[in-house]
Amino acid sequence: MIKGSDITINVIASIIASVILLIAGFLWGKYKERRRFGRNLEEYDFYPYTINRDNLPEFNLKDFRLGMHYFLKNNDYTAARALIFIGEQNNVRTQLEPAEQKAYAKLFEKYDGKKIADDTTEYLENYARIVRLIGKSFPNIGMEILLHNLADPSHSLICLENNATGRHLRDGTTNLLIDLKKRQLQNEDKLNYELNIGARKFKCTSIPIYRPEFGFVGAICINLDVNYLTDEVMSSRDRIEAFFKNFCRTNMQLDENILSKDEYAKALKGKRHFKDESV
Repeated sequence: MIKGSDITINVIASIIASVILLIAGFLWGKYKERRRFGRNLEEYDFYPYTINRDNLPEFNLKDFRLGMHYFLKNNDYTAARALIFIGEQNNVRTQLEPAEQKAYAKLFEKYDGKKIADDTTEYLENYARIVRLIGKSFPNIGMEILLHNLADPSHSLICLENNATGRHLRDGTTNLLIDLKKRQLQNEDKLNYELNIGARKFKCTSIPIYRPEFGFVGAICINLDVNYLTDEVMSSRDRIEAFFKNFCRTNMQLDENILSKDEYAKALKGKRHFKDESV
């Protein structure tokens, strides 16, 4: 006859055994997943960015070559595709010798490099929609908003609304990627900065788009034409009024509440704006 204490011991033993098997299965699954997908490129000694004397990130072709030959011999889906992405960002084909160009072509084919670019374009499509809608919400006020695809720096400009800089779609960017990497190292946002180009003056913000597997894949940039506001809009009362009428213009009216419960109650009592202290 089995005693109650024996039953308890057996149940506890069964639970412990099940937990051990569950943990073992989980760890084995993670191990297989790691073997299949690989490590992050930053974990390798040949990560192809170094810091130069000016404390700026700099593409390192020597380390890129080491990584290229390593991943031709050793499979690592995650890190190799990240290496290809960085290579395309830095136009590596023009920097490699003819023999190494062939090696890179093999690497590109082995890890389906074409799909990396296509996947990035697809990933950025929703950001392009955001740029278009924000731009169309504030037309003709001197605020340009655009989207860069940093997978293709030579033709990075893929969406542009309210053109204030004279650029065109498929124009490239020069040092944006390096500057974003520098600010990442310094834990600094590229926010509210001034640009003076000849007689032109802009207030700008650049918002990086980051993917863990590839790093910076894009950036949304907002450029406000300061001289248009100070020289043109503020030159007369009529132009100021016209500007703000355009700024506040709407295309439709909906019946929705976006206020908090307290703000809603105050609005019903006559509060007109967020700084109105009369209610």
